[in-house]
Amino acid sequence: MVMGPGGVLENVTQLTGYDNLCLMIYDNPELARALFDRVGERLLKYYEIALRYDTVGLLMSNDDWGFKTQTFLAPEDMRKYVFPWHKKYVDLAHGHGIPACLHSCGYFGDVMEDTIGMMGFDGKHSYEDAILPVEDSYEKWQGRIAILGGIDVNFIIQRSEEEITARCRAMLKRAEGRGGYALGTGNSVPEYIPQDHFIALLKAALEY
Repeated sequence: MVMGPGGVLENVTQLTGYDNLCLMIYDNPELARALFDRVGERLLKYYEIALRYDTVGLLMSNDDWGFKTQTFLAPEDMRKYVFPWHKKYVDLAHGHGIPACLHSCGYFGDVMEDTIGMMGFDGKHSYEDAILPVEDSYEKWQGRIAILGGIDVNFIIQRSEEEITARCRAMLKRAEGRGGYALGTGNSVPEYIPQDHFIALLKAALEY
């Protein structure tokens, strides 16, 4: 799996600062588009180089788009500046005969149809119970996009090993016979997750 050095929105935000980017989109949209295009072009070249290697079996476009209640930019601005580049990455992966998946944290209710329909991602990672639990996400989008991970990181930190294993088993049982799910954490695995709690997730997978 090849993943990018951050995504389109993440890199532009790091270059400008979030407040400055919001003001730029309003005051100087031409400059904003130029920045998004320069970053997008570089990421496309990066993926083109990576996909020359036949050892690459999946492209992961990682780009956090929002927080608990909304996307960082208005959905119409995401469609204008960000999503066209992600579509290029998906098309590139599909042109090489491999799937393309998205890692994006935060609220995604207003842009999931874009993720599936317009951009054409094969899978999505990052789910939080405070936004939409993975169980509900699976029932809502199963059959249209693969649901990856989703066992909430906060849940894994705070709950017992038995509760973690039980939830993982239940999620695997939910997807049994229907497919389109890969067991894993809702986000990346921070160092402060108790080791035994993470092993409880792995145990459920191995037992299954």
